[in-house]
Amino acid sequence: MNSGSLECLSTVATKIVPTHEAHVKLLTEYESLYSQSIDESDLFWLEQAKTLDWTVPPTICCKYNWDTSKGEIEHSWFEDGQINISYNCLDRHLQNGRQDKLAILWQGEGEEEKGQLTYKELYEQVCKFANVLKSRGIGKGDRVCIYLPMIPEAAIVMLACTRIGAIHSVVFGGFSSEALSYRIQDCQAKILITANVSLRGGKKIPLKQMGDIAVESSPSIESVIVVQRTKDLCEMGPKDFWYHEEMDRQLPDCPITSMNAEDPFCILYTSGSTGKPKGIVHTQGGYLLHASLSHKYIFDLQEGDIYWCTADVGWVTGHSYVVYGPLANGSTTLMFEGIPTYPDAGRFWQIIDEYKVTIFYTAPTVIRSLIARGSCGPELYDLTSLRILASVGEPINPEVWLWFYEKVGRSRCPVIDTWWQTETGGIMIAPIPNAHILKPGSASRPFLGIEPVVVRSDGTQCNSTEGGALCVTKPWPGIMRTIWGDKDRFVQTYFSEYKNLYFSGDGARQDEEGDFWLKGRMDDVVNISGHRIGTAEVESAFVSHMAVAEAAVVPIEDEIKGQALHAYLILKTPFKKGLELELDLHQHIRKEIGPIAAVKVIEFVEELPKTRSGKIMRRILKKIASGQLQDLGDLSTLANPQIIKSLLL
Repeated sequence: MNSGSLECLSTVATKIVPTHEAHVKLLTEYESLYSQSIDESDLFWLEQAKTLDWTVPPTICCKYNWDTSKGEIEHSWFEDGQINISYNCLDRHLQNGRQDKLAILWQGEGEEEKGQLTYKELYEQVCKFANVLKSRGIGKGDRVCIYLPMIPEAAIVMLACTRIGAIHSVVFGGFSSEALSYRIQDCQAKILITANVSLRGGKKIPLKQMGDIAVESSPSIESVIVVQRTKDLCEMGPKDFWYHEEMDRQLPDCPITSMNAEDPFCILYTSGSTGKPKGIVHTQGGYLLHASLSHKYIFDLQEGDIYWCTADVGWVTGHSYVVYGPLANGSTTLMFEGIPTYPDAGRFWQIIDEYKVTIFYTAPTVIRSLIARGSCGPELYDLTSLRILASVGEPINPEVWLWFYEKVGRSRCPVIDTWWQTETGGIMIAPIPNAHILKPGSASRPFLGIEPVVVRSDGTQCNSTEGGALCVTKPWPGIMRTIWGDKDRFVQTYFSEYKNLYFSGDGARQDEEGDFWLKGRMDDVVNISGHRIGTAEVESAFVSHMAVAEAAVVPIEDEIKGQALHAYLILKTPFKKGLELELDLHQHIRKEIGPIAAVKVIEFVEELPKTRSGKIMRRILKKIASGQLQDLGDLSTLANPQIIKSLLL
């Protein structure tokens, strides 16, 4: 794609006229807000904190000490404030006229399975389950492990925990019993909330059975609450209790527990290159403010919106942009239990039309998988309800951005590419609709209060267009506080690489206009004959070829060049692997990037190893390509563990 077509597209995207009063209408408005958030940070954030309801309003904003030379990393937000997350997501909406507004729309895997809860109904369900937890001895600071499908009960249980001050740890409902057991033991959870089964892609996953195996090796678990998702039988022991029976015994009212803004509210586990997942700890006040404010501005949220984020609540995206951000803002959030390709590849488009979705937030890997399917494309559906499209999880390459913009948004909906992490709590870099020029492949500008910087290996700031490490210069409200039970690992992982900076682990560059372009993980940057090449850039070039649906590129050792590239490719239907196609792909990469990006190995595969949230696990591919088969690291987050065997053949 040439620069001229990008410029043309950007101009079209910024001239979309909203049918409402946008929260930020011009670039100058964004620049003014952003300047306030940086130059008058305390005043700005204490004013923004008033968008939440506090039992004790804060007078102290941010306090921090980032002295990496001494290993002293401390930060806090609103430390003298008292708040309750459940109250902000529910109670206050009963008092501002939203009690009968739909809070949650639910679409089950089966087309006939539907549900909905108004804010009043959700409040009553949350209060009932909060009382269930209290009846089982759960109180402030106790850990609750949630192992559920994508059903309304998942949100109910999460909000019930926040109502009484319990700390929840949500584990994706497809994890193995071994992965679940580790997480339970690490946080010493006292209670497990699960379901008899989970439905996914036409299959039944025996959640309760896997939960039982995990509980056997988890002595901290005192009781298990089981949601009856289907009529399928499951074994019930002396510690096990049915969700519906427990709920029937409770009253629909439960007083809130006032929490200090710095009290932990959740533990979210994220895997690394070692065998131990990291328990990321988020706290009450700063997290909720970051999630709600970013949700409002970045999606230009309006009162009548039907908002759909396709993430599972087992991941941070599900926490911040399915449950807490949307509900704190009093919006209608759609929860979907199924997968995008079941019963066919038109499932997402059918749901958008049925529910008149206005804001659609999904992952580039999902979009690519739908492009690869070919049939049941968005052109077969109306989709006129859409006004905002957004992506999350990894850099979106320009070709996929354009397909999303043209085919799904019909060249009228801005595509909002968001960059953030489990550790950041909320979106860090993203364009704001109507205010920013949209550049396919760019995450655009930092969100309010975020000061990112791109640095070289020696910590000095990169010049314009020069790639380097993406860091952040000071804390923001949603930043993680620590790793559960391992402060040393927290400091070592995020603050040891660069002096007095938070290191994201991602590479990036800024263009002349100040927009950020993500280049993928830093360990995915390859040094070929002295030239640094981001594997994400090579992957994007592969996907721009008409035959390639998905690509994952990893570095391998090379005797002459130091490093070379090994590409794993999934082909679109009806293309077939063969020498002629392989040679054509080699030439395509040379043309798109240059001879320095010559790929040493091209391997055609049917599937790539992914987490259940859809991220490609490139570190596994890297080890397989390098022959390091004895230590593949943490495999607990793999959506399909069987893929490893096929890759080793």
